[in-house]
Amino acid sequence: MLTSVQKVFKTQNCGLPPWEIKSEMPFKRKILCIGAGYVGGPTMAMIAFKCSQYKVTVVDINPERIARWNSDDLPIYEPGLDEVVRAARGRNLFFSTEIEKGIRDSDVIFVSVNTPTKTFGAGAGMAADLQYWDKTAREIRKHSQSSKIIVEKSTLPVKTAQAMERILACGDNGLCFDVLSNPEFLAEGNAIKDLENPDRVLIGSSQTTEGLLARDVLVEIYANWVPKNKIITSNIWSSELSKLVANAFLAQRISSVNSISALCEKADADIQEVTRAVGMDSRVGNKFLNASVGFGGSCFKKDILNLVYICRHYDLKEVADYWEGVVRINDYQKERFILNMLHVMFNTLAGKKICLLGFAFKADTGDTRESPAIRITKRLLEEKADLVITDPKAIDNAKDDLKGVTGSISYVEDPYEAAAGCCAIAVMTEWSLYKELDYREIYRKMAKPAFVFDGRNILDHPALHEIGFNVFPIGKPSLTHF
Repeated sequence: MLTSVQKVFKTQNCGLPPWEIKSEMPFKRKILCIGAGYVGGPTMAMIAFKCSQYKVTVVDINPERIARWNSDDLPIYEPGLDEVVRAARGRNLFFSTEIEKGIRDSDVIFVSVNTPTKTFGAGAGMAADLQYWDKTAREIRKHSQSSKIIVEKSTLPVKTAQAMERILACGDNGLCFDVLSNPEFLAEGNAIKDLENPDRVLIGSSQTTEGLLARDVLVEIYANWVPKNKIITSNIWSSELSKLVANAFLAQRISSVNSISALCEKADADIQEVTRAVGMDSRVGNKFLNASVGFGGSCFKKDILNLVYICRHYDLKEVADYWEGVVRINDYQKERFILNMLHVMFNTLAGKKICLLGFAFKADTGDTRESPAIRITKRLLEEKADLVITDPKAIDNAKDDLKGVTGSISYVEDPYEAAAGCCAIAVMTEWSLYKELDYREIYRKMAKPAFVFDGRNILDHPALHEIGFNVFPIGKPSLTHF
């Protein structure tokens, strides 16, 4: 009896798939992932960890990144990732720079390359930059010697799969390619848990016989550990759009609560009391209702702007304006945070030493992409403040993000040392260790008057005030001594 993956090739009259040509292969299937970043690396590690019958290879053009995947110092930090990689690496999980060989040998290829926002030409500042995706599609076509299933893992605009199919179909080698959409819904800092026990796995395919058979191959892979009722299928366009919409909805909730935090500060209300009351409504729920200095990460802003660009393309002006407002509120929240610091610190920050607790865009990751701390840092430097940045996992990335930025910046791993001599502390990342610091000891070594600006609302504000700090949370009345 033919397996579902064999049926794909037989139906399309594409000859034998590579694992039948090479009968001596010890693995049931060879899976390749092009792109060893925050999505490709952890996702493939989990597939290899759960499916020892598959050979999983991750390739990337960056030799330094691959070297780190093959070491004990992985290029990204995720709780639990080290254990998963160590369990599978060398057994059925491999990291390599041999992209051409990986393409030739594989039968299923995940494409997980970077798709940043364009910085040039048409759509600059909003549309997705697809140059790396385009080059990857052409590399797959060039080096393939057998028919393959291609899985979009990168976040891509609607109809991108169609473009990939057209690029792949341009070859004259008689090979067949089926393109699937399988967007990731990982939360950084929780990626391993999300991969092991996902809310859902979404697989989009064309609704042809061949497309549905290819879809079944991917369903079969995930079904090794994901319950069938959590694996949902759709047409390929719905799948591509679902990723953008999911991130837009999450970001919308953050901007919504942040907009209300501004009102709370004016009306002497407490944003945490408001969100507790609102979140207990089962129609609303309590997730993503924490007021903060703003959202960051590689996805939210990029995906919303991509959605805005698509809406404008289809002349849906009001829809585009609505979603663009989510990004505007996020920018407003960061600027409001800076202006508040400036105002309460006597309208000048020049020469004042300020400690930023955290630089990652969220806790439990070293990722700093679009972190609010980047904007806050640059604005504080414009005000001539002297900055000390500390973070348990993101200092190296912070240095890269701020390379070439002029002003006084130092990087100190120890938060106690970082805060010594400072006039103010600004909490940028909700690392749990910041809740446990001895703030009485920190206060003793700071310049006076000492300020705390809690951009994540994670600290005990009355306790800080009792110690002597002037405390300024988000969306709550300030606690001062003047």
